[in-house]
Amino acid sequence: MGYARTNTVCMIGATAVAVTVEASVFKSAAKGADTVRMSGLPDSVVNQAQTRVRSAMANSALRFPDRSVSVNFGPASVPTTGSAADLALAVTIMCAADTLPVERWNDTVLLAELGLDGTLRAVPGTLPALMEARRSGMRQAIVSPENAAEAALVEDMTVLAPRDLATLVAWVFGQAALEPVTRSATAPQAPLPDLADVRGQAAARRALEITAAGGHHMLMVGPPGAGKTMLAERLPSIMPPLTDAEAVEATSLHSLRGRLTGGAAELLHYAPFEAPHHSTTMQALVGGGHGHVGPGSLALAHRGVLFIDEAPEWSRSVLDALRQPLESGKVRIRRANTSVSYPAKVILVLAANPCPCAPNKPQDCVCRPAVRRGYLQRISRPLLDRVDLRVHLPAVPPSAILAEVAESEPSEAVAKRVMRAREAAAARWTEGGEPWRLNSEVPGPALRSARWRLPAPVRRSADELLLKERITARGYDRVLKLAWTIADLREHGRPTAEDVTAASELRLGYTLS
Repeated sequence: MGYARTNTVCMIGATAVAVTVEASVFKSAAKGADTVRMSGLPDSVVNQAQTRVRSAMANSALRFPDRSVSVNFGPASVPTTGSAADLALAVTIMCAADTLPVERWNDTVLLAELGLDGTLRAVPGTLPALMEARRSGMRQAIVSPENAAEAALVEDMTVLAPRDLATLVAWVFGQAALEPVTRSATAPQAPLPDLADVRGQAAARRALEITAAGGHHMLMVGPPGAGKTMLAERLPSIMPPLTDAEAVEATSLHSLRGRLTGGAAELLHYAPFEAPHHSTTMQALVGGGHGHVGPGSLALAHRGVLFIDEAPEWSRSVLDALRQPLESGKVRIRRANTSVSYPAKVILVLAANPCPCAPNKPQDCVCRPAVRRGYLQRISRPLLDRVDLRVHLPAVPPSAILAEVAESEPSEAVAKRVMRAREAAAARWTEGGEPWRLNSEVPGPALRSARWRLPAPVRRSADELLLKERITARGYDRVLKLAWTIADLREHGRPTAEDVTAASELRLGYTLS
């Protein structure tokens, strides 16, 4: 009887869990009982791994034990999902059968899918999986060549990437050389789209700056060609670069989606930008899928911008799935036997035409009045209530495009103001012993508490809107958050009556009379 154990990692949503793969090889007393039995909580993909392992070993000139094999994935209470444990399963069985030395794998994590021909194939989530393995004390990782560049991003981890199982076994016995994978030189970051490209639209540019400074959600309404998409695409350029921890967190989500597989891999240093098409399904937007529950566009935009263009053309039920994640900063996906969550702290930017016919000039509209009034109502009120500010973009006149004038203010200048405003907000809440860093994160009750409540004369415009039921209670709190952001940009220290009025107008999308 032989026993062995190796190490791998299982991804449950965005959470990496270190998993021990144990195998025991023994001769069964029952005739014809030479089988593989698995215990723990393996899913169907893991249960099918025995077929892949048998074929991979046969095609690598390796002999599968002709005895009964018991395999356990531990902790037994943790669901083991996906094909990342294939390589660990094969190595564990060979160690238990005395084909490989078991002591060689004590500080090694094995993470790869096996093809029937024995090749090592890529698996999603290699970066967060190896980060967890490193925290668990692992010092060496065996991955597929396609995951090599991604794995090399993990510090203090020796990464080896054999092309197949036969090469790995030959390396163990000193018959083949495997050079550790080195992190590729950082490629020059492609420049982000610059705000200097946008002509006119001073009000929208100002709204975009406030959005970036406070982390607020935004709705832009305007005819085609007004610059809605251009403005949204340039929002990341005025947001602060990601910190090291944020970069790892955001890049890990992209790793789970398989976006780092093959070629060079690098951490995301700037706020990600996701712009799904209006035909996107709910699973593609918030996450899901059959078997493996992967992150959707919402989670992929974590620490960045989720841009929803042509918002009225989206399915209402799909857009409404954003409501809870926008409040909690997490997307939770529950299945019959599975519950996973992904971080989803995003800035939501919605864009819409004023009506279905989308004329360049309002007088050219051919829509019936009822159709025009109801177009934006395709977006549910509960979702719109979570959007902090609204801005209407007029059509850009040809003179603004053709005029030979100096460029608009570049993103670099705006980003400096945004950074100062964010630093002021973070310093204020930190000095007050609060956990928030952005004004959009502050709960409404806190802003209305004795400590942070604004004087009645200062908040008069917002109070009147609430009393007249022109805004909801949630809308009132969001006006206060906007006011604090406007004050930080203006370096006021605390919001003035002018700041609150400006916030109220941004919330409504028009000027108060």
